[in-house]
Amino acid sequence: MRAVHTVKEIREALEAVREPDKAIGLIPTMGALHTGHEKLMETARRECGLVVVTIFVNPLQFGPNEDYARYPRPLQADVELCRRHGVDFVFAPAAEEMYPQPQLTFTQVTRVSDHLCGAYRPGHFRAVATVVLKLFNIVQPHRAYFGEKDMQQLAVIRRMTADLNLPVAIVPVPTVREPDGLAVSSRNGYLDPEQRKVAPLLYRALQEAEKQIRSGEKDAAKIRAAALGVLGQAPLVRVEYLEVVDPDEMQPVSSVTPPVHVAGAVWLGATRLIDNVFVAE
Repeated sequence: MRAVHTVKEIREALEAVREPDKAIGLIPTMGALHTGHEKLMETARRECGLVVVTIFVNPLQFGPNEDYARYPRPLQADVELCRRHGVDFVFAPAAEEMYPQPQLTFTQVTRVSDHLCGAYRPGHFRAVATVVLKLFNIVQPHRAYFGEKDMQQLAVIRRMTADLNLPVAIVPVPTVREPDGLAVSSRNGYLDPEQRKVAPLLYRALQEAEKQIRSGEKDAAKIRAAALGVLGQAPLVRVEYLEVVDPDEMQPVSSVTPPVHVAGAVWLGATRLIDNVFVAE
């Protein structure tokens, strides 16, 4: 495995090994790799002849009061984890390498990014789509792997790829969970013991919403109320949103007919957690 840090290096390294019948799989990450990322690597390794993991904490996608400065950056441990999972190349550029001059060109996927996280993190998905498009152009993969925990991000990337006719297959990978149901996330490490104890309530609330839908409830307001009742069991939990949305454009629905996603974001102290469930039928 080889770790490189410049656009020139990764392009030259891939050009030397690129073959017509060898698919290149890309896994874009911000590092602080965990078992969810391991599942992405394992999936890509099975399906591709070459696997590239990018590690880049993208400053553009953090708001002024968010956790860019304290976001964990254990690069050496991340590289070693990639090595153990058979990754071929790690591309870990500095911010100055990805943005050598002020960025004046952006990719914005409207509508899909309007609600849920997009409503509370202005500019976030514009920055995500921009950096992912840059990575697609740099690496030129055949397949790119994204976790389903970041459901809206996945929808944004899918729509960008389709609308811009990008020759990349977007591969969703199921959410990895702790034994108590909490979705694995790099930000879980911020939680203190008491916060960690109540964090699984978000998933339980989403499961309650799913139960309501599967039992035949169509009224999104009643479904939300049932889920919010679960979250109300813990005063520590501050709800940012909990919505039932369509699976393609992430628009809230008032009358529920599957397939739908139920998505939520909560705060525990200074830590923001997101999760979702998909109800197919």
